[in-house]
Formats: sequence, C-alpha cells, structure tokens
Amino acid sequence: MDRNQATGLVIISLMLILYFQFFGGQPEVPVTEDSPSTEAAVNTEPGAVAQEAVIQPSTIDVDSARLSQEQARYGALAGAVLGEAQDITIEKQDIKLTFTSHGGKIKEVELLDYKTYAQEKLILLDENSSKTSLVVLDGGQQIDLHQLYYEAKTTSSGDTTILTYEISSASGGYIRQVYSIPPTGYVVGYNIESSGFDYLFNEDAQYNWINQLKSLEKDPVGSRIKTMVSYQTTQGDFDDLGERTADFESENVNDIKWIAFKQHFFTTGFIATDKFNSAALTQEVREEYVNVDKFTTAQLTIPSSDLRSGSADFSFFFGPNSYPLLKKITPGFEKNIYLGWPPVNLVNKWIIIPLFNFLNKYISNYGIIIIILVLIIKLALSPLSYKSYISMAKMKVMKPELDELKESIGDDQQKFQQEQMKLYQQVGVNPLSGCIPMVLQMPILFAMFYFFPSSIELRQQSFLWADDLSTYDSIMTLPFSIPIYGDHVSLFVLLMTASTILYTWSNNQMSTVQGPMKSLSYMMPVIFMFVLNSFPAALSFYYFVSNIITFGQQAVIRKFVDEDKIKATLDENRIKNKTKKKSKFQQKLDEAMKASQGAKKGKKK
Repeated sequence: MDRNQATGLVIISLMLILYFQFFGGQPEVPVTEDSPSTEAAVNTEPGAVAQEAVIQPSTIDVDSARLSQEQARYGALAGAVLGEAQDITIEKQDIKLTFTSHGGKIKEVELLDYKTYAQEKLILLDENSSKTSLVVLDGGQQIDLHQLYYEAKTTSSGDTTILTYEISSASGGYIRQVYSIPPTGYVVGYNIESSGFDYLFNEDAQYNWINQLKSLEKDPVGSRIKTMVSYQTTQGDFDDLGERTADFESENVNDIKWIAFKQHFFTTGFIATDKFNSAALTQEVREEYVNVDKFTTAQLTIPSSDLRSGSADFSFFFGPNSYPLLKKITPGFEKNIYLGWPPVNLVNKWIIIPLFNFLNKYISNYGIIIIILVLIIKLALSPLSYKSYISMAKMKVMKPELDELKESIGDDQQKFQQEQMKLYQQVGVNPLSGCIPMVLQMPILFAMFYFFPSSIELRQQSFLWADDLSTYDSIMTLPFSIPIYGDHVSLFVLLMTASTILYTWSNNQMSTVQGPMKSLSYMMPVIFMFVLNSFPAALSFYYFVSNIITFGQQAVIRKFVDEDKIKATLDENRIKNKTKKKSKFQQKLDEAMKASQGAKKGKKK
C-alpha cells in the first residue's frame, strides 16, 4: 500500500464516518408544532391521541335525540346513517383483506408470506392503526362517506374478486366503492362510482388517511429511520419527508400521482390512475409509542370532474419492498428503495440486483449466494487488483532507494517529496497507478452499503449463527450501550475487522508509507467495526469473505510476479529517461519545484 492508496482509504473512511454520524443518529423527541390548517383537515397535531376521530365535523352521533337531525343533514343518504357493521374477508395467494360495511373501506391487511420478527402474523394495518375518511360537500356541509353503512355484493371477473359497497337512494341514485382483488399480487383496485348524486361532487372530495406504521422488525431503531412518507408528482418528480428525521414534518404538494407510507421492508401505497389535485402530508416520531415506527397522515384531494364522470380510479399497494416488484406497480414506485447516488445507484440496478436475483433462482441458501457474489465480483475486478498489486510491487522494489533518500535528506519533508517525484519520473512509475484501481472499485464498495440493508430477500433468512441476515447478528448483549457501537456484539463484524487488520498488515509489508499514516491504516478497521456493528449481518459477512478471497487472490498473483524483473524494468526506464528530452509540462513542473524550494530557503534566512 503506497501513500496514495493510504490517503485514499483514509479519505473514504472519513467520508463514511461523517455520513453515518450525520444520518445514522436517532434524533431527539419532536418539538410540538401545528399541522397545516386546511378544510376538513386530519388532526395531526404532535402528541394527539392515536385513537381520535379522523374527521371531527362528520362524526355521527347516534343518540336518539339527534338522530332525526343527522338524517336530515345527510338528505338522500339518511338511510345509511344507521346500520350494523359487517365484515367480509377475502384471502388470496399473497394477501388477506378484511373489509367492513361501515364506510365500505378496508379494515385490515395481512401479508400471508411474511411474519413479524416475533413470528406473528404480519398485519400491515388494522382498524386501530389505520383510519380513513372520504369527505364530500353538500351545500357547504361536510359529509364523510366512510361513516355511512353500505350494502355489500361480491362477484367475480375471471380469477379476480369484485367487492362492491353500495348506498342507494329512493330515487334510484347510488354511490359505490368497488374493490378488485386479483388472485395473486399486492395491488387492490379501487373505484368510486355514482349516479344521481352529482350535487355532492361539485367540489373536490378529500380522502384523509391517518396511518400508524407498526414496528415489524428486530431492530426498531433501524426500522424507524428507514420509515417515511414519499410521493411522486404527475411530472415524475419524486420526493419524501425524510427517512431519518424524527421531527414533525409536513409538506403540501399539487398534482400527485401516488403517495406511499414506506417502511424498512414494506410499503402501503395509494395510486391514482389520473391524479390527486393536491396532497397535505405529515410524519413524526412519538417516542412514547415504542411499537409504532412513525405516525403519518395524508390528505388527498380527488378531482370533482373524475367523481362526476365516473373515472375516479385508484389502486392500493400493500406489499414488500422488492425492487423488481415495485418497478411493475407504477412509474417511479421503485424509488421507495434507495440504492445510493449515481454511479452507485447504477451499479446496484444493473449489476448487483440482477446478479443477486439470478443466483437466487438456483440457490436457496443466502450465505452461499453472498460467497458466490463475492467470487464473481472479485473475478471481474481481478485486472484492477492485478494492476494495483503491480503498483505495490514497484513501490516495494523502490523502498530501499527511497529509504536511502529519506536518510540523506533528513526531516525536510518538502525536499523529500520533490526528490521522490524525480525518482518516480526517472524510473517511469506513476504514483497514482495504485490508487486509480481502488477508486474504480469504490462504486461497488458503496453499492453494498445500500443493497444489503434494502434487500427484503435477506429478511429472516438465517446463516450460521445469524438468525436474520437483514439485521445485525448478536452473540452477546452488553449491559450498557456504547456510543456509535451499540449494546450488542456482532461476530461477523469482529471477523471482518480481524481480517481487515491482517490484510492491512500484509499490504504494509510492501508499503513505502511510514509514521502516523501507517498507524492510521490500522485504525480504519476499528472505526468500521463501530460503524458497521448495527448494520445487516449480510454486509459484514460479505466484507469478511471479500477479505479472505483477496488474500487468496494476492497469493496467486504473487506467484506470477517476479520482483527482479520489475527492478530490471525500472532500471531500464531510468537509463532511457536520462536521454529523453523533458516535455514542456515537465519543465514547468521542475521550475515550480525549484521556485518553491527557493522561497522556502528565503524564509529561513
């Protein structure tokens, strides 16, 4: 490892430390602030009770003294004010949905192929965690269609189940909420149809949703900082309210195509075939609710023109954050899985994910998949590794000469660097040749930081002592929490750290780096041990295997590298370059060095 390689590694490690320190901490308890004030707004004031009514003005008081008044208020819908809630459960291959006639809405969603970390049913939402309202206006009076009682009818269209909730009037008018549940998948179609009630849709309707996103994973802190409200506009602009923030966040946006309540491994989405005219979105963490990742709300405006024309078509998504799956839902929906910035994002999309999915088709053990993934990547990068090793071998050959130069010059570091550069020029060595291969490998290194934490395929998949490769492996729980490190000990991280220290020691035997820089190279593995202790076991296992294979790779390369031939080549270059005329650039560089040295001598006098 030469000076440039060591400097590159130090810069990379400092970038990682700053990144994880800046984004990885759990923010403080949110400060109370008011939510956006709009007509028929959802009560999103921080600290509000979770079970409060969704839309207070339209809550129906069924006390007999007020019954006639409420029925008069609802006009032609008065017959739907009272009723008895009846549930209908529809179970398909991937999803189990419970609907209620009170509101004609979805009451509960269970994902059948998944369990919580405690191996309980994975209920993505239920009547306690999710509350909705569909508010329309009748002469300025708010009416919540989700507070009325509907008649249910179940039909089928091929393998798709059609559930229709209907309210009808004496004059033959109707309001329908129609759900289409296909035999497989996680998408539920939703349509609002009406006839004879155009007066209710003279203005835009509001679909309001309070959603408490349940904690479903082993690491609630890690899950919480991966949870957010996201959206995309009809112009294709994607944004979110921030994953790692715990503060009360709100945003008002126009022309929305879809919104999503995104958690670490699962997402609840609401998608418009046309658009929502506007959306008021909020999210916050309430520290006292340890079983809720984040409290979120969405207030969506449905265009009145769509409601009157019968084209108010939407779909719900209740499913896993699988990149190939989300790509098929609607344009931009896969952006809910963050895969890093370009070119890291491109490496994940076009190399890592396709390769991982290909291996997943034929191999069921994810630990074996990771080992094979390392082997393939190392094989593909072997030309760069070879070039980097040759650069280190050249530095090793030149080390005795550089040591003599250092001894003759003494402590004048600037002069030593000048003479060192001259020596490099004489023998034809590019000091950056060892650094460039490492830089070219950086996108893959960083890609793994985003791929493994986002891969739902690893969720609850065990390997060796790790019971879940998607989160940290713990062989010991500490009686206290250490800053940055945490309150547990990850064995894969310890193995990764030990192998990295051994790898660093091996490289330092060929390095020209001395002094503090050399000592710093041993600190980096320790720094990573703290940073990665709470990261997925799959990530630390990947780096451990990568280190072991790198050792083997270097052992093979070493057998084909003759240091005597390298020294002979450098000596030949020295002879050739003595008779070679300097380029104008080199002449200017030499003049700059001499000027710098002269200025330094002038200061000493």
